[in-house]
Amino acid sequence: MSNSRCIEKKPITKTELQINSNRPGRQIGIMGGTFNPVHIAHLVAAEQAMTKLRLDEVWFIPDNIPNLKKAPVNVTPKDRATMLDLATRDNPKFRVKLLELFRGGISYTIDTMRYLTEKAPQNNYYLIMGSDQVNSFHRWKDADELAKLVTLVGIRRPGYPQDPKYPMIWVDAPDIRLSSTAIRQAVATGTSIRYLVPDKVREYIEEKGLYLD
Repeated sequence: MSNSRCIEKKPITKTELQINSNRPGRQIGIMGGTFNPVHIAHLVAAEQAMTKLRLDEVWFIPDNIPNLKKAPVNVTPKDRATMLDLATRDNPKFRVKLLELFRGGISYTIDTMRYLTEKAPQNNYYLIMGSDQVNSFHRWKDADELAKLVTLVGIRRPGYPQDPKYPMIWVDAPDIRLSSTAIRQAVATGTSIRYLVPDKVREYIEEKGLYLD
């Protein structure tokens, strides 16, 4: 796959935000991932991107079988979807879309975005990515085509090396060094995850006995 020339955009200006908000159609942020489990860093990134880019909504799309990660262990897709719903239901601009779970098989973002842009071509989609995803995006399936279907948005993490191979809009967000892996490890070792995930998610994990193995 040939990579496009790296162009790192400066922080969004007020004029650019006005232009974005005046584009026809709805402005939709897309956050994909295993969300195993969803945690506060996911939610903060989505909120920062939504407010700074003036998005109408952010859609959380849990994958079925991830392409570049190991599949979740001992947690069902229904569990992950339920935790996402619990985490986002109090924000009217957050939506959980189960497109990839319903489609089955290995999840590729390009398949999802082809479907969405064909179904609602009037919308403008913004693919919101963490720093690690930014650096690996060029390895995603059909990355060149995907970069044309969406606006790429990177969540800037202070001190984290960023080497995007595609044009990127950067959004600064609080530096919350947290991962789903760390959450799972904490649960397995009996460490509290209070304030690391929404309370309803924590209660669901405890009720279902998730991540204890």
